[in-house]
Amino acid sequence: MIKENQRIFNRLLVLIDMVIIFCSMPFAYIVKFKILAPGEVGRLPIQSYLRLMVMVTPVYLLIYFLNSVYDPKRTSRIKHECFALLKANVMGMGALIVGIYVIIKDIDYARSVLGLFFFVNTFATMAFRVVLRKTLRFARKKGYNQKHILLVGYSDAAEAFIDRIVGNPQWGYSVYGLLDNRKEPGYEYKGVRVIGPVTALTPILQENDLEEVAITLSLEDYDFLEEVVKECEKQGVHTQFIPDYNKFIPSRAYTEDLFGLPLINIRYVPLANAGYATLKRIADFFGALIGIIITSPIMIVAAVLVKLSSPGPIIFKQQRVGLHNRPFNMYKFRSMRMQEDSEEKKGWTVKDDPRVTGIGKFLRRTSLDELPQLFNILIGDMSIVGPRPERPQFVEKFQEEIPRYMIKHQVRPGLTGWAQVNGLRGDTSIEERIEHDIFYIENWTVGFDIKIFFMTFFTGFINKNAY
Repeated sequence: MIKENQRIFNRLLVLIDMVIIFCSMPFAYIVKFKILAPGEVGRLPIQSYLRLMVMVTPVYLLIYFLNSVYDPKRTSRIKHECFALLKANVMGMGALIVGIYVIIKDIDYARSVLGLFFFVNTFATMAFRVVLRKTLRFARKKGYNQKHILLVGYSDAAEAFIDRIVGNPQWGYSVYGLLDNRKEPGYEYKGVRVIGPVTALTPILQENDLEEVAITLSLEDYDFLEEVVKECEKQGVHTQFIPDYNKFIPSRAYTEDLFGLPLINIRYVPLANAGYATLKRIADFFGALIGIIITSPIMIVAAVLVKLSSPGPIIFKQQRVGLHNRPFNMYKFRSMRMQEDSEEKKGWTVKDDPRVTGIGKFLRRTSLDELPQLFNILIGDMSIVGPRPERPQFVEKFQEEIPRYMIKHQVRPGLTGWAQVNGLRGDTSIEERIEHDIFYIENWTVGFDIKIFFMTFFTGFINKNAY
């Protein structure tokens, strides 16, 4: 019954889109010739535009399908759906223009009407999707439109799945229960109970109207995997597989085809691509050069204040670990009084640290002490955006204590980074920082770098943890 309702809903969605697409053209015609230019008369009557839409509407719907507009959207973000609609409308408009002015060569169709059609249709379809999404999410939070899922196997993957389902009620997922051979029936995790062993799968599927089965077997129980998959397919239930080895593979797995044999790369690093790495290095070089020119007056004033604040050099050099575990000297404006190397290496700066000078406290608070790192970027030791580099003694310590810590050294360290703009500076969780660093490394794009760069101006420079 629920599956049938979903099919009806999908068909209704296509029908509504068809109405919006078709009606957007006469609406655009009326806006143009009745509101914006009431005294002007079009070369073609409105009936010509309506006949055009009879052919155009199916093409638009096809383009919507090709852009995955009608794929399931429970867990995706509204902005992603709106972007897909925008892309589909741009493609549709391109096809419409080529069809009218190149193929049939009819110049009587007003370009202004076509332009208005594009904006009206794009806005209307997006607005409808936003209202629909918010309505559905509200209903799901109230317990309606739920999709019931059975989990097979108790593991870290099962707990992670339950965490996400429980934490996002707007998705409308309800976990019916969990089957496992190792946990006793009645064992509960965040409201989800073990209801029996894996062998109870067949009767449960036969007796209940379940939409999905999520296979979350632990590594020790993978012997049952083939049997579970066969039974799910036999019962005609949609099946998902959530591997228990997700701690070893990236969040967005990168696969290759070896003559029909799928290969999963344990770690996909986009910047390992020579083209991407060169592009980022060029951007870093010119970005650092421009940054040095723009901030040179600030650096001159900071240098004078540091020199007057206490005896010692203006620039503080500290060894850090960079790309491919290579050490380099990172530059900062000196913000502390002079001290012995053993004292300097004893740990991080803490709040109200007595070693920090008065001007140093201001430089740290505003991150102005980091400006000399523009020269590190210029010579290639660092990047504008990337994981923050750490001192060798802490790298050795974290290498043993924190899983996947060394992955951060597969890219150049950065002046700012995804962890920093999310408030993870100073005395904050190293584990959380590494998770953010790995996310950045695996999901790097030019756009992501630009996003982090601009976020730095709002959240990265002045931070409560910067002291």
